[in-house]
Amino acid sequence: MAERGVDVSALPQEVREQLAELDLELSEGDITQKGYEKKRAKVLAPYLTQNLAPPPAYDAQSPGPSSASAPEPGPSNSSSSSSRHRRTRRPHRSSGTRDERYRSDIHTEAVQAALAKHKEEKMALPMPTKRRSAYVQSPVDNCTPPDSSSSSDDEAVSSESTGPQQSPDTWINSSLHGSSTSSSASSTLSHGESRPTQAPQPQSQQVPPPPTPAHPPHSHSQPSALAEAFAQARIDPVGGVGPPDVPSQAQARGSRVDLPPNAVVRGMSRGQSRSSMMETADVRRVGRGVPVSSRVSTKIQQLLNTLKRPKRPPLSEYFMDDQEEIVEVPQADPNTPKPEGRQIIPVKGEPLGVVSNWPPALQAALARWGATQGKSPALTALDITGKPLYTLTFGKLWSRSVKLAYTLLNKLGTKNEQILKPGDRVALVYPNSDPGMFWVAFYGCLLAEVIPVPIEVPLSRKDAGSSQVGFLLGSCGVGLALTSEICLKGLPKTPTGEILQFKGWPRLKWVVTDSKYLTKPSKDWQPHIPTANTDTAYIEYKASKEGTVMGVAVSKVAMLTHCQALSQACNYCEGETLVNVLDFKKDMGLWHGVLTSVMNRIHTISVPYAVMKACPLSWVQRVHIHKARVALVKCRDLHWAMMAHRDQRDTSLASLRMLIVADGANPWSVSSCDAFLNVFQAHGLKPEVICPCATSPEAMTVAIRRPGVPGAPLPARAILSMTGLSHGVIRVNTEDKNSALTVQDVGHVMPGALMCIVKPDGPPMLCKTDEIGEIVVNSRAGGNMYYGLHGVTKNTFEVIPVNASGTPIGEIPFVRSGLLGFVGPGSLIFVVGKNEGLLLVSGRRHNADDLVATALAVEPVKTVYRGRIAVFSVTVFYDERIVIVAEQRPDASEEDSFQWMSRVLQAIDSIHQVGLYCLALVPANTLPKTPLGGIHISDTKQLFLEGALHPCNILMCPHTCVTNMPKPRQKQPVGVGPASIMVGNLVAGKRIAQAAGRDLGLIEDQDLVRKLCMWPTMMHQFLTEALQWRAQTDPDHTLYVLLNAKGVAVCTATCVQLHKRAEKIAAALMERSGINIGENVVLLYPPGIDLIAAFYGCLYAGCIPVTVRPPHPQNLSATLPTVRMIIDVSKAACILTTQVLTKILRSKEAAATVNIKTWPIIIDTDDLPRKRPPTIYKPPNAEMIAYLDFSVSTTGMLTGVKISHAAVSALCRSIKLQCELYSSRQITICLDPYCGLGFVLWCLASVYSGHQSILIPPMELESSLTLWLGTLSQYRIRDTFCSYSVMELCTKGLGGQTDMLKARGVNLSCVRSCVVVAEERPRLALTHSFSKLFKDLGLSMRAVSTAFGSRVNLAICLQGTTGPDPSTVYVDMKSLRHDRVRLVERGAPQSLPLVESGTILPGVRVIIVNPETRGPLGDSHLGEIWVNSPHNATGYYTIYGEENLQADHFNTKLSFGDPQTLWARTGYLGFVKRTELTDSSGDRHDALFVVGSLDETLELRGLRYHPIDIETSVSRAHRSIGESAVFTWTNLLVVVAELCGSEQDALDLVPLVTNVVLEEHHLIVGVVVIVDPGVIPINSRGEKQRMHLRDSFLADQLDPIYVAYNM
Repeated sequence: MAERGVDVSALPQEVREQLAELDLELSEGDITQKGYEKKRAKVLAPYLTQNLAPPPAYDAQSPGPSSASAPEPGPSNSSSSSSRHRRTRRPHRSSGTRDERYRSDIHTEAVQAALAKHKEEKMALPMPTKRRSAYVQSPVDNCTPPDSSSSSDDEAVSSESTGPQQSPDTWINSSLHGSSTSSSASSTLSHGESRPTQAPQPQSQQVPPPPTPAHPPHSHSQPSALAEAFAQARIDPVGGVGPPDVPSQAQARGSRVDLPPNAVVRGMSRGQSRSSMMETADVRRVGRGVPVSSRVSTKIQQLLNTLKRPKRPPLSEYFMDDQEEIVEVPQADPNTPKPEGRQIIPVKGEPLGVVSNWPPALQAALARWGATQGKSPALTALDITGKPLYTLTFGKLWSRSVKLAYTLLNKLGTKNEQILKPGDRVALVYPNSDPGMFWVAFYGCLLAEVIPVPIEVPLSRKDAGSSQVGFLLGSCGVGLALTSEICLKGLPKTPTGEILQFKGWPRLKWVVTDSKYLTKPSKDWQPHIPTANTDTAYIEYKASKEGTVMGVAVSKVAMLTHCQALSQACNYCEGETLVNVLDFKKDMGLWHGVLTSVMNRIHTISVPYAVMKACPLSWVQRVHIHKARVALVKCRDLHWAMMAHRDQRDTSLASLRMLIVADGANPWSVSSCDAFLNVFQAHGLKPEVICPCATSPEAMTVAIRRPGVPGAPLPARAILSMTGLSHGVIRVNTEDKNSALTVQDVGHVMPGALMCIVKPDGPPMLCKTDEIGEIVVNSRAGGNMYYGLHGVTKNTFEVIPVNASGTPIGEIPFVRSGLLGFVGPGSLIFVVGKNEGLLLVSGRRHNADDLVATALAVEPVKTVYRGRIAVFSVTVFYDERIVIVAEQRPDASEEDSFQWMSRVLQAIDSIHQVGLYCLALVPANTLPKTPLGGIHISDTKQLFLEGALHPCNILMCPHTCVTNMPKPRQKQPVGVGPASIMVGNLVAGKRIAQAAGRDLGLIEDQDLVRKLCMWPTMMHQFLTEALQWRAQTDPDHTLYVLLNAKGVAVCTATCVQLHKRAEKIAAALMERSGINIGENVVLLYPPGIDLIAAFYGCLYAGCIPVTVRPPHPQNLSATLPTVRMIIDVSKAACILTTQVLTKILRSKEAAATVNIKTWPIIIDTDDLPRKRPPTIYKPPNAEMIAYLDFSVSTTGMLTGVKISHAAVSALCRSIKLQCELYSSRQITICLDPYCGLGFVLWCLASVYSGHQSILIPPMELESSLTLWLGTLSQYRIRDTFCSYSVMELCTKGLGGQTDMLKARGVNLSCVRSCVVVAEERPRLALTHSFSKLFKDLGLSMRAVSTAFGSRVNLAICLQGTTGPDPSTVYVDMKSLRHDRVRLVERGAPQSLPLVESGTILPGVRVIIVNPETRGPLGDSHLGEIWVNSPHNATGYYTIYGEENLQADHFNTKLSFGDPQTLWARTGYLGFVKRTELTDSSGDRHDALFVVGSLDETLELRGLRYHPIDIETSVSRAHRSIGESAVFTWTNLLVVVAELCGSEQDALDLVPLVTNVVLEEHHLIVGVVVIVDPGVIPINSRGEKQRMHLRDSFLADQLDPIYVAYNM
């Protein structure tokens, strides 16, 4: 900066040495960045070229920030010319700029130095992605880079010219490069880094070439190679000024998409398929070879780079992941500072003076002044403009209070009943603008000896904390409320005109206390004024950290003694004038401004909050006009007066002898006091009159600084180490100036009080002299109890401190004040925070106010409103996590906000050494407020936890602040060890985990065959023979009935009709040249009987059928490529289809998606001539392929398997036996007929067993929900098969309509078994809801069960009619992640219910195998399910014929045990458990439990997770989450959640999703993506296609509502 005109190498040697020394000081932290620049500029000043022009960045700029704001960041600091520019143009100040409450130059400097330190090692944080519509209150043009226009006059303007409009991509890229177009991104983050200022870029050249930042000589940290490589691999945005996410048409749920265009064919290598099957995205390899194919992955890469940054060594808080998995107690860090002083001795205040004419009670004082000084003014109230409205004299106050007391006691009820008795509690509801009415009401209650409970005026039914105020009124037993007529009119009313019943409030009777409604007492009536005793005088409300509002009861004697102590400490004299800006209903405003002022006949001028907002100087003017001796203010009032003081030249504060700062105990008050003194010393303000004090509702005034003697030295300040404070130890800060806290004393203990410091938690043990603790006070002038709450009272009001050995130090009880502090030299009291603002993170204490101050010292301030920040902690995963919520200004741009947030993170990390968990910005005026305009913290926290905060920006940083994760599991080396010795059927002492269905016995006896009406199995090995046999022996038996949406049978097929239709198709195939025996033929039909006929036609002609789902006519672009791919992969010679589909395949729309010129022969089977084939083909042996079954797995793999004729017969026979199917039976099928068991049931089983199948195409249910259930009832069906999607449709769509269905006569009592066909873990919640919902229609709870199949074996389990009911077990999820199965009781924490997947089919054997060692596992071990059965598929159908996959998946052997049997690997994890139930053979039943697909599992932290478990947790996190899906990308867990609610809920989901996954699965979510309903792709079986979703996400095709990158 300064050396711009200087060649450093040409400087004299000693100057170069001075510069080197400065650099060293800066690198070692001995000097701040600002100090460094000043000194450097000073050293170089003589050598600077004289004609140094002002830097171009400042030319023709709108006004810069005024000097009262923090030192401006960026290059301007050391440049004298620019500071001259700044001085000459000072914009108007308004209350919007700096909040001096939290202002401290030292602190701002510390924050800037901390940020500068971060800047050197800065990694670009990825900015969240928002859909255009989701920008909340965004500026006019979303694409305008921040600050391109001049800003409002109260804001500091960014000091760099920003060039033309750019798209958000450019911002992201430029922040990656650190280029200067990133405006505030680079300008505000670079302190002392010189940057070439660039001319505005032309629109065409989107991103400027990255300038080379001149790193200061001391910068050691270089960005990693990965980050640099990454910066080069930028993806240029397309087309200039596009919105952040180019929306692409998401598929509607209606059109089920079965395959991503970039699916991978099983058996092909992944690389080949990518290039051959999809339009390859422009993938550039980056760093370690992570493909970056879009902006989404660019950002994820950015996130990874950020996470690779070396973290501060975390606190050693790992817990070992053992069986119990209990968080280990954190081991203490040996370097933690520990208190070393001696034990504290209680500090005594000066004795309470004895005054001869001191009144026996406060009411007596009022009576005295009312009688003797009736004309003397007691109170002046101001109107909204700050002019006096009325003055209440002591005479008037007395007479009105007496009238009210008389009215309360005698005139409220009917003649002879008294409603109020002395000691009853009464609520006082008066606005802050009407102190007079409140005074009369308060003293009227005291005179009537009823107990006043002042509360805030309720504004609406939904007030923040309203129900807690109700709790206060209830606990105090309040039944009556006093208010003024005006206030009563303003209260919210019901339509009938009654006052609204507020949430949680008891029923109240309202009494108006205006003079005209009061009755004058008779001459002989006088209020009873007893001597002050221990009865309760009044109750002051107090909100706890959790938001509970409790009433602190103050006795009459405590009230009197407190007034006496304050009079003595503040040296009050009769007739003085006091200006009160505080709330007169409680705390200092009540004690000084209402009680002590009457005791001492002081004239109080009450300045309401509303006046302060309109005219911030009003209190200073009142002091000047009335020559007031005392003023009672908060830091906020000092700040506001300072902001506005330029408008007033002639005010004088010389009359003040005491300026009491009520929140002087706040550590940040010191800077407000200093700044105020700085400005107003010129107006006669004396330094010694500033008197900070410390108070709490329980202990009342704890300490106050006495007014000083003019000319006496001011008390010293304490500069404490933040690190020490966080460990509860007082250490004078020496090393790191950045993390220092300057605190001022709050004077001495009150007269007549005894104080000591005790540990804030646990037993009240006395602290050591250098230890921070809670201040406890023993005094007659303090609260007595929490009214009506005896339990909590004991812990607060009756504390007896104990010494180190645990023995009490005396008999007298102390009161906990809730203030944290220590006793300094000269018995001065220092307060460093409040118990309710304490955040206990990893055993260290942080103060919410300190964090607020650090956040507000981060420039630019224009992003948030200064007074509207809430800091609180939430408990997530065994520790407190810090959350900051702030209100964002409407004009703040997305990027500004994000920059501000990321810098707040860095500042808090540097200064407080603590990580933030979440930083949220909400739209202006949306946080719940307290009555005087502050933020209601506990309500804000509640909204955050409920997901009702509706942030417009959010940044989660779980990676940095969650340091107590369990250690990642180290995988043991794979090998067959000695423990795997097998003895008989035992492995390592356990029964081998294997199970088998019953025998597939072969029936030889012809008589039995005829009796059972079965066709002889040995005679017909082939289904074609079976169909011919049925056509001859029972031609008119109806095999199939197809229903339409109205439930009408639109098509039927008898045995002979099906045979003849098959012959027609076979003849057509044989006639065509080019179609030979053994060639593959694609069948492209909607679900129906045509498909079945075409299948048998192919078999008759000797061709191999391949069933394919037809493309969706409304969504060809998504569904046609799948069809094309299967046709290409299967090398089909011909396509059999309908006339309608033929037209679609040849249409223009199809041509836009695929090459329609290369379709194989297309045969339309709708109108074929009646011909019979010359011969019906019979395969030479049963091992020949019968058909190919193509399907897309959930991982996006397209796999085709070969099914032989022998397997078809064995499978059909197995199903027949299991379900007891024969000719007279009817079953209903509502499944997709294209692959797996669905195809077998639809096309094959009826021909084999002869039963009648009623076919319902699942898509018909979308237009007629009741179709399936109605059919079951109408045809009295006993057995039905459906898919999860069908069950879900019925549950969601008909769940609330069971009465309507009952009225229509739907009765499901006939259903014996309803089997859900799937290839996944049974969805227990869904089947359970279905059974429960339709129980009213007669559905048996035992009827619903599941089937399980896989690619290698289409049907392994199927709950038949004979086996025992499926059993349910509860397993421990923690063990499951370690591949162990530990059974627990229902309801145990972390338990997961699993249900058996159905009875194993006859002829099937399964065994559980370790997927790595391939050795058999013992009972109740989790492993891969291997299957051996006559109906296993014979292998994959692949282009490249990769034999190793074939052998590995279909013909594999165990590594030990039984090495002869050939098994097929299902690719699913599960376990076998022997149950107490018996099966048909009388043996104990072995149940098979499927846990999930091996391909889908997520390997994270060395553990194995199943996506469905994480998704279940996510879906529970918030009512607006519909479906959700998870996947990983380069070790980051990505959660995609569909938002069912309004878009304003979108960002609420981010913290809730992160919390629930961390709590329940001990995982940190890397990216949270919020999308519209229906975006998560689901296949025809109702399974989520997570890999398809992953590819769409990485290709930026999801059009997400919001993408959050968790740091």
